[in-house]
Amino acid sequence: MTRRPISPEVRRQLIIAQRNEITEHHLYSRLAAEVTDRHNSEVLAKIADDELRHYHIWAKYTGREVSPSRWEIFKFYWIARLFGITFGIKLMEKGEESAQINYSQIASEVPEAAGISKEENDHEQELIHMLEEDKLKYIGSIVLGLNDALVEILGTLAGLTFALQNTKIVALTGIIAGIAGALSMSSSEYLSNRSEGNEEGAVKSAIFTGLAYLFAVVFLVAPYLVFSSPFVALLVAVADSIFVVFIYSYYISIANDQPFRKRFLEMVILSTVVGLISFGLGYLVRIAFGIEV
Repeated sequence: MTRRPISPEVRRQLIIAQRNEITEHHLYSRLAAEVTDRHNSEVLAKIADDELRHYHIWAKYTGREVSPSRWEIFKFYWIARLFGITFGIKLMEKGEESAQINYSQIASEVPEAAGISKEENDHEQELIHMLEEDKLKYIGSIVLGLNDALVEILGTLAGLTFALQNTKIVALTGIIAGIAGALSMSSSEYLSNRSEGNEEGAVKSAIFTGLAYLFAVVFLVAPYLVFSSPFVALLVAVADSIFVVFIYSYYISIANDQPFRKRFLEMVILSTVVGLISFGLGYLVRIAFGIEV
């Protein structure tokens, strides 16, 4: 049966869809071949097969072969390797959502389009959610460590900045408080998991929490080792804290499908309020004890 010619606009969109499908096929295939977890490898291989099948369906209508985007494969491959497969894949899928593809318009001329669109939205999303990663399994521990460090250490630095007004002393105190805080948070997370019966994940949860805490401490204390003015150092530390909140809020919003803006604003407001209170307490301590540095 002769296939009815498609309009130029639909053909243009199909070519974009073709490039997306073949690009994702190569990316998923590469990841499937390199991940060590057998379950994840099988899930990725299944998605790669789906993408290739979709590509061949579109090719029947466009009548041409389309090359994958080597840059997209390179970019998302390394994002997935560095930040986790689930994050890399979901970030790529969000980019695909913004592509100029109108499936309802395509479906008016291409009968398979509706089925493929549903499969992209439902079946492949189900497969993506089947991926198992430590980075996501322990994301709660990472968030806990970052949240506590940003609130506690930033508050400590703000208070000490006004009370002591000496960058070296503030940095030293921040480092000591940070290490003690990391050990305390790790111990608490370990005991919390043990009490909940999570014997297997208790150690990993404690490690993720401690490392996240130390990571935040390094970011916050570093300005006091660089700048001679304690107030400049504090402003940079505040900027660092906002940057860290932005990064991990964005990561969580993509990896766990959570709203970015709400989480980001909540954490920035909380850190700012605690910092201002601590700064005020530092001023009161300085006046009450007559500290002159």
